[in-house]
Amino acid sequence: MWWNFIGRTHDDIVRAREAWQSESDRFGRVEGYDGDRLPAPALPNATITPRRNPARPEKEPR
Repeated sequence: MWWNFIGRTHDDIVRAREAWQSESDRFGRVEGYDGDRLPAPALPNATITPRRNPARPEKEPR
């Protein structure tokens, strides 16, 4: 997840950001909101990588 975009890879996030910036119908409209769509922030100058959960201890058998 980056900003409000969810993807499995850096490229997924790039495509989602591009779709948002081009006001794609993918994200729908908020009825009753008259303001401008917020622009997405610039992507970081690095490849976005997924977070990893810390190793979980194995559960002991009952």
